[in-house]
Amino acid sequence: MPSTSLRGLLALGGLPAAAADSVLFSGADPLFRSPYRLAAPGAASIAAAGLAAADLWALKTGRQQALQVDLIAAAAALRSNHYLKIDGRQPPRPRDEVTGFYQLQDQRWIHLHCNFFNLRDRNLAVLGVGPDRAAVAAAVALWHGEALEQAIFDAGGCCALVRNEAQWLATPQAAAVAALPLLEIIKIGEAPPEPMPAGDRPLSGIRALDLTRVLAGPTCGKTLAEHGAQVLRVSREGLPDSGMFDLDTGLGKRSTFLDLREPAQAQQLKSLIREADVFSQAYRPQSLDLRGFSPEALAQLRPGLVYVTLSAWGHSGPWSLRRGYDTIVQSANGMAWRPEGQMPAFLPVSAQDYVAGYLMAYGAMVALGRRAREGGSWLVRISLAGTGHWIRQHGLMTVEQFNACPGEISTDQLRNCMTDSDSPAGRLTHLGPIVKMSETTPRWDLPAVPLGSHPPAWR
Repeated sequence: MPSTSLRGLLALGGLPAAAADSVLFSGADPLFRSPYRLAAPGAASIAAAGLAAADLWALKTGRQQALQVDLIAAAAALRSNHYLKIDGRQPPRPRDEVTGFYQLQDQRWIHLHCNFFNLRDRNLAVLGVGPDRAAVAAAVALWHGEALEQAIFDAGGCCALVRNEAQWLATPQAAAVAALPLLEIIKIGEAPPEPMPAGDRPLSGIRALDLTRVLAGPTCGKTLAEHGAQVLRVSREGLPDSGMFDLDTGLGKRSTFLDLREPAQAQQLKSLIREADVFSQAYRPQSLDLRGFSPEALAQLRPGLVYVTLSAWGHSGPWSLRRGYDTIVQSANGMAWRPEGQMPAFLPVSAQDYVAGYLMAYGAMVALGRRAREGGSWLVRISLAGTGHWIRQHGLMTVEQFNACPGEISTDQLRNCMTDSDSPAGRLTHLGPIVKMSETTPRWDLPAVPLGSHPPAWR
């Protein structure tokens, strides 16, 4: 199954299908008690990113590589932050006390995303209550599902009415998602070819700006870093973040603060872009356009730029401008739905997030290869909803099949996946790079650091 999925990804990127033959998959799938087959799309997306890195290495040197991906390690990567420890202890999971599922007047369920204080305040303003779970439950119980969902999105909040798969497929947004490719790599400007910089790693000399949050987008930057790119994460002081779990996605990166609402700091970012190769962002479609950071504007500012963008729902359809995260998309597309009125529950892994992150990195590296061969500026586009649609296409297991799954990865199985590194926050224990490459061993050269640890400058 992962080999078939990998060939489909190679076709999307225009890489030869025969490249899949250089990847050895090992391990068993399924692992987790979920109707969805999760390890196969995870392993395929990780292998695709590895093959794109190997293709860039071949561009530099003419030498090919053999790759290995273990499905157990790939499954672990789909909840990488679950295994993070700081000085031997798991950090507390970032979660707001009122985030969760609530039952509506029509007995359906809605999920309120309140992990970020700005979204929590907008959600609660619609309900007219404070941050008290019982008060929120009582207020939600007065609403019908579609009405509350629409009211919260109109107010700039974030939620999702829980739908089963049939209800999701009946929405116009599901049709829009199904009509889009999983991954788009589009030429958006002319520029002369740029050979890959010299160096002993596939992405040596490549500079990438990471303007993303939570899991998917930061996983893209982390993956570029493991193949040698210089990655600078850009956030804003005071912007809601993912707490200590930013250390897991921050491996191999430097981190700086810039406030794009301030003209001088926006100009600093543009100065960084002029010397960058990749610009990755995960804000809602059009959010950065209004500040002069659209793909087209940046392709003019820096001809030859690879612009990578992630959205929740895709760039077309009635929900395209809505906020969304993995949990929100799971709620809407049937992944979190449970039968017979049971409370919904999320998948045991953040598959949409992590798979989308690896696919973003894959698209970025394919675009760098196209830039080296033919020139041009490139736009890479992917969505969480589109990723979920692709995962669903791997088929569903029967109840008997997934109940027979182990449900957890044992300590012995994890042992070969884990590594340690020092950081300003303490000694980190975390997953190492999942793909194994015969010539350019993936690794992170820099420790994970707290957000805003560095000045806004390239090394």
